[in-house]
Amino acid sequence: MDYPKKLVDLVSERSKNFQLEGFIAGQGPLQPKLMLVGEAPGRNEVVNHIPFSGAAGKELIQAMESIGLTRENTYITSAVRSRPYKIVERINKRTQENELVYPNRTPNKKEVLAHAPILDYELATVQPKLIATLGNIGLQRLLGPKWQISERHGEIYHGPILELTAEQDTYQLSEKKYTVVPLFHPAAIFYNRSLSEKIKNDWVTLGKLLEKEEK
Repeated sequence: MDYPKKLVDLVSERSKNFQLEGFIAGQGPLQPKLMLVGEAPGRNEVVNHIPFSGAAGKELIQAMESIGLTRENTYITSAVRSRPYKIVERINKRTQENELVYPNRTPNKKEVLAHAPILDYELATVQPKLIATLGNIGLQRLLGPKWQISERHGEIYHGPILELTAEQDTYQLSEKKYTVVPLFHPAAIFYNRSLSEKIKNDWVTLGKLLEKEEK
């Protein structure tokens, strides 16, 4: 997606005090079958500018394909459009010397708020019939902190979502109603293999909902 320069400049200004790297646009068609809202780009995405192009992306594409989705009919974005990183000092195992590394980290609430104008713009422009969130960050950006993916995954929500107020310093409920399905982040399977069946069933639920929408 091509964002207005004014919007990108605004988000850059709102983000300037955070440890964030790069800026990766959301990708996909307008009025898609589905909008996916993830967490934030990782190192791979900063390099190639393709959302979900790392190891988690492979898991995501397989899940999408299982219900007939592709990058061509799905809009993919995230709550934060830059890579959050932390600075870690460690001993290099090969050289035994101190070094600094900059691994990915989970974006914080202030960073999500800083990037909120982008997601609001995407929602208004893309006009998705159906939204699926991937993990807690995307879920809570749209539905608030009381929503936990471990408790609400696979549920079908229909109603208002959170959007920025006119002052752009907090959220309010939207007038428009959306259908949202919370899904586990595709990387969750790397840390907890026992989630496999739940993840599979949630995507089946989403697939049935998509079929219903198309009728």
